[in-house]
Amino acid sequence: MAVTLMTEAEIEQFFARLAAKLPEPKTELEYSNPFTLLVAVVLSAQATDIGVNKATRKLFAAADTPAKMVALGEDAIREHVRTIGLFRTKAKNVFALSQILLREHGGAVPRDRAALETLPGVGRKTANVVLNVAFGEPTIAVDTHLFRLGNRTGLAPGKTPREVEDGLVKRIPAHWLQGAHHWLILHGRYVCTARKPNCADCIVRDLCHFDAKTG
Repeated sequence: MAVTLMTEAEIEQFFARLAAKLPEPKTELEYSNPFTLLVAVVLSAQATDIGVNKATRKLFAAADTPAKMVALGEDAIREHVRTIGLFRTKAKNVFALSQILLREHGGAVPRDRAALETLPGVGRKTANVVLNVAFGEPTIAVDTHLFRLGNRTGLAPGKTPREVEDGLVKRIPAHWLQGAHHWLILHGRYVCTARKPNCADCIVRDLCHFDAKTG
């Protein structure tokens, strides 16, 4: 059965409570500049943030700019990230995107969605994360957590990640958009989990339209 939509008042309260609990939400990926953020997000596809951080600590110590990454070389990049899933393809993408940043963008990460999405290994979700975290844009990157929450809670149901993204951007009040991606991903990661959501400890339980609440 399709979930009913949360009301505007419920959505306002939903984010007000998440913001009160975590006033300054941020990504759990470790980075030092827009380039290392971009690389970390590319590496995080089908991998955990914890696993990515373990690999990138040594990688970024050796190469934290596109020029240093190109100088490091694809083989060495691959050795640094071999503990991450799909590491061969990801190493290839990191090396290639570093070359493109040097050749076409003066070594800087572009603050432009279209330009970001031309980079190897970068899709809409990755571009949205970079625009939000590195440049403060009010974008929302829909991963499995946000897709689940958008549908489960009645916040912004949709059949595809893009439908959920568009619904979230449309329905979330503008003053919450900047932090919405982080609040939702952390809530989905630690409270509203896929198999058994921890509804008993959920601070937005009464606002959520999920019928099969636990606890």
